[in-house]
Formats: sequence, structure tokens, C-alpha cells
Amino acid sequence: MIITLIDGKTKEIPDSSTAKDALKAIKLSLANDAIAAKVNGELFDLNEKLPGDCQIEAVLKDSPEALEILRHSTAHLMAQAIIHLYKDAQFAYGPCTEEGFYYDIRTDTPISISDFPKIEKEMHKIASLNLPIERKDITVEEARKIFKNQKYKLIHLEELNDEGKSLSCYSQGDFTDLCLGPHMKSTGQIKAFKLMSISSCYFKGDKKNDVLTRIYGTSFFNQADLDNYLKVLELRKESDHKKIGKEMNLFMISDYGPGFPFWLPNGMILRHELEEFYWQLMMDNDYKVIKTPEVLSRELWETSGHWSHYKENMYITKIDGKPFAIKPMNCPGAMLTYKNDMHSYRELPIRYAELGLVHRHEASGALNGLFRVRCFTQDDAHILLTFDQIGSEIRKLLKIFHQVYSMFKLDYHIELSTRPLDKYVGKISTWDKAEEELKQCLIENKIPYKINPGDGAFYGPKLDFKFKDSLNRIWQCGTIQLDMQLPHRFKLEYTDKNGKKKEPIMLHRAIFGSIERFVGIITEHFKGAFPTWLAPEQVRILPVSVDDEKQVKKSKELLKKLQKHYIRAKLDDRNEKLPYRMRDSLSHKVSYTIVVGNNEVENDLITYRLQGKQKTETLKTNDFIKKVLKDINTHQISRSYNDPLLNVVDEKK
Repeated sequence: MIITLIDGKTKEIPDSSTAKDALKAIKLSLANDAIAAKVNGELFDLNEKLPGDCQIEAVLKDSPEALEILRHSTAHLMAQAIIHLYKDAQFAYGPCTEEGFYYDIRTDTPISISDFPKIEKEMHKIASLNLPIERKDITVEEARKIFKNQKYKLIHLEELNDEGKSLSCYSQGDFTDLCLGPHMKSTGQIKAFKLMSISSCYFKGDKKNDVLTRIYGTSFFNQADLDNYLKVLELRKESDHKKIGKEMNLFMISDYGPGFPFWLPNGMILRHELEEFYWQLMMDNDYKVIKTPEVLSRELWETSGHWSHYKENMYITKIDGKPFAIKPMNCPGAMLTYKNDMHSYRELPIRYAELGLVHRHEASGALNGLFRVRCFTQDDAHILLTFDQIGSEIRKLLKIFHQVYSMFKLDYHIELSTRPLDKYVGKISTWDKAEEELKQCLIENKIPYKINPGDGAFYGPKLDFKFKDSLNRIWQCGTIQLDMQLPHRFKLEYTDKNGKKKEPIMLHRAIFGSIERFVGIITEHFKGAFPTWLAPEQVRILPVSVDDEKQVKKSKELLKKLQKHYIRAKLDDRNEKLPYRMRDSLSHKVSYTIVVGNNEVENDLITYRLQGKQKTETLKTNDFIKKVLKDINTHQISRSYNDPLLNVVDEKK
């Protein structure tokens, strides 16, 4: 067979060679250092046979996929330790995650966090034995014999329903598990790990099934990286949006409405600024903003397909004896809006934007501040267009996404999810053309991307935007989805240039994802110290002495002057010492904290401290106001207050 190297060179090796054989043929040391291989872009175990002529590259410790492989292997190490300590343990699934791994387990004796030290001790013991981790291909029938005492593995095997299907399993010492792999070469390569937390879950996420224990952990290639990660976790605790939200009066959750957030005064300011920015962004990019009802009939949800696929997550009621549902998604409303009028090809693309409030029933155990709620506002858009317009529209969307995420200082990458292997609608040729169009858009804009094979929606491929925050967490908020199904379900039409009726294509897109979740993310990203344009409180004025009439009078005059320019300012003249009031201002993440003393009164000066800075600065009053206004405008890309003070040298009162 012929293998192609990453640099384009080719090499001939014997048929039936493994990935390790191929790497040896390239360079012996490469095979020794490799953790796994990438064959035609997919991860392969070193002992896995190659499919024939292929492209191959080594996966080393510094490869992007290396941590995923290590953590998957650590999950197996944990499972082996648990079966040593809990002989009755039943194992479900144990995948790796963005920052670690988890395993779903059931034991007669409950496992708690207090058991972590003994489990970790057993894991270290197994690791020290340096047991080889070996792959074996088996049939479903062989697997049934191996896992005859494992209830959840047998259920999984029944679902495969293919006696001739070849499976893979991995063994290390006395432990074997079904797994696609790849894995580390031996347990001795797993050195730096820690069990993190524990929770309850249902088998396969279905509340009708058994309750299992989910144990989370993480691992790194060395102790220093693990220690650094644990330090970051401590920083995350300090940046928790629930903690900051309470301190800054942003939002609250009541037992009278679990999962339904209350927006408090400061939170409403932040939300209003975000929504106003979004509105202007839509106007600048030729969107039509709509608002659709929150309660719609069952017939609509049957037409859209949500009733059969999503009913369990919908809140259902009756009106005039007929079933209705609170909307979990905004798409059907946009379809009806389009259908309200006749449309010509000259109008396309038509872009409907909606800040739509949706409700979805989430399990109580999954609720988490603003990150996981039961009602939230999606910044949806539904774009109706012709197939030939997809490329140009995607290019416009890429610019908008970049514009927004850059403003919030969020580094992102894009993942392209392609056609599912079986559950999809439409012609394969149409899918191929759509996927190629998306790829070319990304390449032309020099945007790095990854491919998620088979992870597209059933109605079309999609682009998911994943960004990293200041605490190194990956979030997915934005998405662009190509829908070749919903317009057909609703019988949407437009008249082409020849007078014939045709069906449009639709793009779903969201930038923030949901206002609630995005606010939670940026609260932690900025640690509450929002950009000045978003900050609920932009300026706080502190007279040095609250008993000094001149200082208090000057402070009040300054407050009015700031408010005249629509700067969000407050005066703190409480009967407290200055250091206390200063600390309070800093703890509330006020953008600019002003101190008014005798020098400021006599010389019309502003002495201020910028959030996050230790040093104070002094400016003339009007110069300070200009600075704040410019700061507000600098952080906005679509609008400007055009305050007249920004265009004059001085202002005399």
C-alpha cells in the first residue's frame, strides 16, 4: 500500500500494516514517540490496521488531539480502580470532555467525594504497574460473552443489532471495556490526574432509566500543567457569574420560579445595552426585526416537526379546549411571517431577526445560573434565500460574527458539521455542494476550522462558533445552520425571474446564542469589569469628606453634568470613610471612580481611578467627560452617541 506523509511525500509499505508499522517506516523514533496516528484525518490506534492507501501523520504529546487520548485512557484507569474497590460496579459510558473526562457508574455502595482519595490511590497503583493497553477487534457475540455481567454494556450491544459488526475493545490487566480508541500505550504513561466532582444522571439521559453516578476527572501529561489548571479553577470560582451577579445586582433566581431568571436593575441596564447594540447591528445589515407569539397551536409544532421530536421539553397548555405550546424555538414563527406575503426573487435574501423569548423544560439538576435556564431570549435570525446566494450570505455572516466576538475580546474557531451518515433529508449531491460552499467561505476568509464528520443537523450542514474566554474555557454560542427542510414543510415559495414558483433555502443563525447565557459568559470573562459601554455603573463620585459642603456641592454638580451626557453615574456621600467607599466602588466594578477633594473643587479638576488600575489620573472636568465618552464609543462598532462635547475644545457654563 502507498502512504502519503504530511509533507506530501509517499512511501510504499506492506499491505495489512498497522499505523505503528507505517510510522516506523517513516522514522523509528517517530513511532516510539507517537501516542496515536491520524489516518485520512481520523484518529487511529497505533496497533490498528490501515485501510489501504492513505495519508498518515503521528500524534505526539504536543498534538491538539493528545490530551483527548490521555484523558480517555485516564477514564479507563479510573474505571479499573473502581472495579477493584467496588466489585459490583456497573459501567455505562466514559467519554472525554473539553477539559477532562467522566464515567457513568452504578454501585450498590454509593460513591461520594470523600471516596476520591482511595480511588486515586488505586489509580496510581495501577499506573505504577505500567500495564500495556491493548486493542482487540471482536464480534458482537464475543462482546456479549466478555460483558455478560455488565448490564449497560449488554444494552449497548443490543442496540448495535448487527451480529457481523466488528467492534473494538481495550484491555489493561484485569479490565476490559468497549471503546473505539485510541489510547495510550500503557497505564504507566498516565501520571498527573485528579478526580474533580460527582453528580447524578440518568442512563442515556432518560429519566425513565436507572440513576447512575457520574464521576468527573481530568489529567495532564505532567504535574505542573495539572497544578496550573487547578489554579485556574480557583480563579473561576472567584469569577463565578452567580457570585458576581449577586454582588453587582444583575440577576436573581427565586424558588418560586426555578430556572426562570429575574433581571435586577443593574442587569437590566447591561441587557438593554446588549439588545440595543444587537438592534443597531441588525439595522446596519439589512435585517427585518420581527416579534412572534410565545404560545402557538399544536398543529404548528406538528408541521415544524417539533411536536414529535421535542414534545418532552415543551410546556403544553390548552386554549379553547385545543392543545397549545409555549414556543421552545422561534423558527416556525418566522416561517409564518414569510408566508404572510407573496415574494419575488428580487426580494431575496429576506433576513428576519428576532429577540425571541423561548421556554424549554430542563431537568432541575441541570439548572445553573444563567448558563442553563428554562426561559431565555434567543438572538435568532432566519434568512430566506436561493441556493446560489448561500456563499455570499455566509461571507456576510462571517464578518458580523468576527465583528461581534472581537469586540468582546473572544478568540474563536469554527467547526463545520457535515451530513449525518443515515438520518438526513435531501440529495447527497445537494449536501456535498452546500458543504463545499461553506468550506470555500471559510478558506477565502482565512478562518481556521475543524470538521465534525456526520454531526450536521438532519436538514443541513452547520457552522458552530466556539470561543475561548479569559479562563481558558471553550463555549459554543454562535451557529449558522443551512436548512433545506423547514421551508419545504411550510410550503414556502418565491417567484423566480421566469415567473415560476420555487422553494427558498433557509439559514438559521444566532450570534449570542441566548442573551442570558451570553451575559453569564461575559460576566465571567470580564470578571464583572465590563467594557465601559456595557457597565451598569460607569462613574462613581466620592467626596473626600462627606461633611465638607463644598466637596459635596461640587460632587452633585458633577453628577448632573455627567448625567446630562447620558453617562451612568452615582454619588456616594454616605457617612463612611473614603477608603471604605473606594473599596465598595472597586468591588462593584465601576469603570471610573472619582475622588473630589479641595484641589478638585478649587481647580475644576477630576481625579479618577480606572477599574483594574492602581494609579490615579487627574484631568480637567471637560477633558474627563470627553475621555469617558470616547471610551464608551470606542467599545461600540455600530453606533456613536455623537455627543457635541466630543466636537468642541472647551465648554463654559
